[in-house]
Amino acid sequence: MIIEKLERAVHILEKSPEFAQLIPEVRSNLVMAKRDAQTIDDVAGIPGRITSVHGLPRAVASPDFGASSHMARLVLGVMHYDPERRSAFNIKYHPDLVEICRKLGLRVSSYDRSNEPEEVAKKEGSSISWGVKIAVENLNGAVPDIIYHQGAWGKEPMIVMVGIEVEELAEMAVCLAKLFISLKSKNYKP
Repeated sequence: MIIEKLERAVHILEKSPEFAQLIPEVRSNLVMAKRDAQTIDDVAGIPGRITSVHGLPRAVASPDFGASSHMARLVLGVMHYDPERRSAFNIKYHPDLVEICRKLGLRVSSYDRSNEPEEVAKKEGSSISWGVKIAVENLNGAVPDIIYHQGAWGKEPMIVMVGIEVEELAEMAVCLAKLFISLKSKNYKP
């Protein structure tokens, strides 16, 4: 079922030229974990990620388990606090996107990568779980719908959407893209 859900989510994204504007430089990945997932091999994602081709979102390959280490670690970190939140999706950071999420009533939290302890930074793969922990602490133990950071040296700023169903995250990303484009066009001054 997880692979099929990811395929449906990718189809939603690939039909949206608007979503292409939210793909970060490192590209997007959409993941969903098995119930009681313990390792990155228990999390399915898109090998090669989702990119933009001629202005349209395109998955590089079909979904598979073990396809994303970064997003898999993030969703495993989230599941530590809420086992039902098994899906995650990264999009580019922009302050207007964060503000849109807040206005939509989503729980938004962040962490500052410059405050990352040296022992965390040195241990491969531990930055993400540290970021999730800080984002949850910043909401007094509640799991955010949106986790973001503004980057650091060599690290692109990023927004991660967290949820239960991966298709809902895809639909929300398309909605955010349309709202973001609408806001940009209203603010455009030639």
